[in-house]
Amino acid sequence: MKLGMLTACLPTWPLERVAAWAADTGYERLEVAVWPGTGGRDFEAAHIDVARFDAAEHDRVQGLLRETGLEISALAYYENNLHPDPGRRAEIRAHLKHAVDAARALGVPYVGTFIGRDPSLSVPDNQREAERVLPELVDYAGERGVRLVIENCVMEGWHPDGHPGNIAYSPELWEWMFSLGLYLNWDPSHLMWLGIDPLATIAPYADRIAHAQAKDIELDPVARNRYGFFGTTAKNGDPWATGWWRYRVPGRGQVDWARVVDRLYETGFTGTLSVEHEDPLWGGTPEKVCQGLTIAHRTLRPLVVA
Repeated sequence: MKLGMLTACLPTWPLERVAAWAADTGYERLEVAVWPGTGGRDFEAAHIDVARFDAAEHDRVQGLLRETGLEISALAYYENNLHPDPGRRAEIRAHLKHAVDAARALGVPYVGTFIGRDPSLSVPDNQREAERVLPELVDYAGERGVRLVIENCVMEGWHPDGHPGNIAYSPELWEWMFSLGLYLNWDPSHLMWLGIDPLATIAPYADRIAHAQAKDIELDPVARNRYGFFGTTAKNGDPWATGWWRYRVPGRGQVDWARVVDRLYETGFTGTLSVEHEDPLWGGTPEKVCQGLTIAHRTLRPLVVA
């Protein structure tokens, strides 16, 4: 197992600066964000230009890896592959293929994304649509020696009522998506607010957990008693507001990281545990983000055998 970090939390820094800081801090791998850089979410970083990935970009990235001693665990492009707008869906599909092509050129084994959802349709109807459109993407990646890994993020902000906007949120649905040739980028934080024990989901699906993300969560059961499971309706313009939980960096929430890492080792996981920083207390500026990433590193480094 190697300790890595997702670069999306530092969207204003170039990859050179992110990599230098990560290597100096003691991280071993980068999960590199490859959004086009035109999205609306503040974590949509474009640290590799996969849409115009040429020999110069290839040499830039490979030289940076040699210089820092880092490896790339995955390229990250987490978008809605079932977007209800056909034009937007086509854009996402094309960019995901660019990410796969860049991963192949760089020798990166995984590209991370979401299944997504059309919020106007039921989960079963979305499954049928996914069965129609996703196998071609799986084949495209497989023919290039790359696997698509799906994060089990609920993406509740993509649904007007805070319901799941990414239909990969439960082990029941993982089993379905595995049948399509997809793999899992396992994240315990999403499971905890859904009421699913993260530890119970590792061993049964160990052969499909290709990558893992380290994000913590802080739950407030008293607030949940007021708002209910799907969170507050008074979102004040923030579709992600729930009112009863928030993401934290590892070591500042309620995930038992010693047991999580131990269970990953027990089941033979040899991939990357990648810190995904979305902690509002340690955000807002690159300096605070780096402090949060340092807290995460200090929490996890003693647990992950160097």
